[in-house]
Amino acid sequence: MTRKPSFRFPDDPFAEREHEKYPHPLPSREYIMQVLAQQGVPMDLPALAQFFHIDDEEELSALGFRMRAMERDGQVMRNRRGDFGLVNKMDLVRGRIIGHHDGFGFLVPDEGGEDVFLSPKQMRSLLHGDRAVVRLMGVDRRGRREGALVEVLERANKSVVGRFVIEHGVGFVIPNNKRIHQDIVVPVEFQNGATDRQIVVVELVEQPSWRAQPIGRVVEVLGDHMAPGMEIDIAMRAYELPNDWPQDVLDEVAGLSPHVREEDKAGREDIRHLPLVTIDGEDARDFDDAVYCEKNGRGWRLIVAIADVSHYVRPGTALDREAFLRGNSVYFPGRVIPMLPEILSNGLCSINPNVDRLCMVCDMEVTFVGRVKEHRFYPAVMRSHARMTYTEVADIVVEKKITARDARAPLLPHLDELYELYQALRKQRDKRGAIDFETTETKIVFGDSKKIEKIVPVERNDAHRLIEECMISANVAAASFMLERKAPTLFRVHAGPGAEKLTDLREFLAELGLKIGGRGDPEPKHYAALLTEIRGRPDAQLIQTVLLRSLSQAVYTPENLGHFGLAVEGYSHFTSPIRRYPDLLLHRGLRAQFKPGGAPAHSHDELVAWGEHCSMTERRADEATRDAVDWLKCEYMRDRVGDEFDGVISSVTSFGLFVMLKQVYVEGLVHVTSLQNDYYHYDQSKHRLVGERSGKAYRLSDSVRVKIMRVNLDEKKLDFELVEAAAPAKGGENASDTGKTKSKRKRKRR
Repeated sequence: MTRKPSFRFPDDPFAEREHEKYPHPLPSREYIMQVLAQQGVPMDLPALAQFFHIDDEEELSALGFRMRAMERDGQVMRNRRGDFGLVNKMDLVRGRIIGHHDGFGFLVPDEGGEDVFLSPKQMRSLLHGDRAVVRLMGVDRRGRREGALVEVLERANKSVVGRFVIEHGVGFVIPNNKRIHQDIVVPVEFQNGATDRQIVVVELVEQPSWRAQPIGRVVEVLGDHMAPGMEIDIAMRAYELPNDWPQDVLDEVAGLSPHVREEDKAGREDIRHLPLVTIDGEDARDFDDAVYCEKNGRGWRLIVAIADVSHYVRPGTALDREAFLRGNSVYFPGRVIPMLPEILSNGLCSINPNVDRLCMVCDMEVTFVGRVKEHRFYPAVMRSHARMTYTEVADIVVEKKITARDARAPLLPHLDELYELYQALRKQRDKRGAIDFETTETKIVFGDSKKIEKIVPVERNDAHRLIEECMISANVAAASFMLERKAPTLFRVHAGPGAEKLTDLREFLAELGLKIGGRGDPEPKHYAALLTEIRGRPDAQLIQTVLLRSLSQAVYTPENLGHFGLAVEGYSHFTSPIRRYPDLLLHRGLRAQFKPGGAPAHSHDELVAWGEHCSMTERRADEATRDAVDWLKCEYMRDRVGDEFDGVISSVTSFGLFVMLKQVYVEGLVHVTSLQNDYYHYDQSKHRLVGERSGKAYRLSDSVRVKIMRVNLDEKKLDFELVEAAAPAKGGENASDTGKTKSKRKRKRR
């Protein structure tokens, strides 16, 4: 029998880790917080030292350093007497700041839960992305938790990109990122030759404080005008997206061969004989997943093979550090900033046709009713038998086009089985109540000189959905695999609606004579049932939009809280390690479980920090690409000033209506002051602006006709003016419905 080693702090759950890391270990951070919680009162450094029996002067100094580090990270706080206490015991909350261009902001708590509202006064010392600790002050008049700044833990903005402006002899930079609500003051000695209206990058030499704006130094002038392609350069700098490969990364990948080495294939299952295929879009360059399906007596065998990035990107390497820093690949129109260098993303880790590739396999047994009965994970060597596109696969298995089928004759049995399997998986998805929102994705098509030629909708067919269902099945299986072994990993968590949003949703639906099931706690199936119920209604788009906005944003966390939208109890990201760091972490976790003993690859605390970072880089990528796309769309519409378009109200705010132009897929604002012949007031719960005298209402999803009045490239804004509004649609599209109209609607529904 193996004896457990004795440690100096035997009650410390992380004593073994501390002994491995330090020659003279201290109590772990987790143990210190556990002791503070058990004692129930704040403790000063001598009291902590006495509790832990630390009397050596050098160790006492080290304990002081650890406590200050915990204070810096927001794990503990010191009161006015110098005692250390737990943040959550002192009505304090730590988290990340989300700024708003109107000056206020929110703190998103590290531990989850409701966001904390910060007034413009509290935001004076903060910028978007900073980490801070705030004290809860109560609730504001809108029922939101409100906080006061206690301490800034971490500054997020080392540099800012924006337009340099000189007014009355004073230079300042207007940030390109509108969430950074304060202008950056640039003294004469820090302007470095920048001239009025140029696009510049400023390094922050002083962060904002209670009394003063941030101060910056111009370190780069990007240009006088926003030339083609500059919008991406600006977005990259505005959101501090890593772009250049450090030399140590280039040195590490320099020795990689474009072909898989024979020694790397050893110890893997050989599935090269199976006709796996990749199915992607026409313009895809990196292929990280391949699929294969065959029928057996119990249902189907489905194989999802994913590029084995973890074989090449090892923990602690320069390549790994850079991949973590980037967090994910960023996809701009016509340009990609990859998470991994090209030799990996488009080479060794891309499942190109007719070459050997290392992969991690999810091998599933799926019943005839679409349930994944068994799953197995293992490292393998594979060979893709074809690079196929969604259009081609749809022609083969859905449209059954003869020429398309003849061209892929050897693969037909497996492709047909794959489509039959998809139909079973789809029925199972509908049965468990997964939510399907119908949204329109668009693609920018460039012409000469990188100018937009047109914006077109992306058409999804059953081949897209087929691959989506296969990937979802593999992601659910991976989460299940790790949960069964109680191995820590990052889950993709999508929470249901919060109490406040749910109340607003129920009020909105009641106005339309609708309700959502589940009483106080609706489940995904209740959302799905309501979406089915409203199908065909004229206001279906309105209702769907409100349902979608009631849900939270998905995040990465080691706490398995389920995925509301997909209606599954556990979900992880396994299928895209080329472009998402959480998938790479999961692959490492799987690899650790293949070894005898199955020791975890990562600690829970490490995963908490990594999950927060990866959630941040995902949001950062979304905001950066949105900024670049907004600029491109403004440039596209610059020559259309004075033209009229049909549109749909896509958002309603207190200051006006956002309208999405039909056929063009560009959004702009109809400011409330441009609405004529009445004073209009915002009704938040019903998503409408209502005329004070006339009762006329403009509501989310109403059809309108607008004229383009102004295009502001600097602000990335389009200003519209209302030409006319379409007649109110049946089904409650206009809030000025009379009781008689509502009564007719109810009779019609019955």
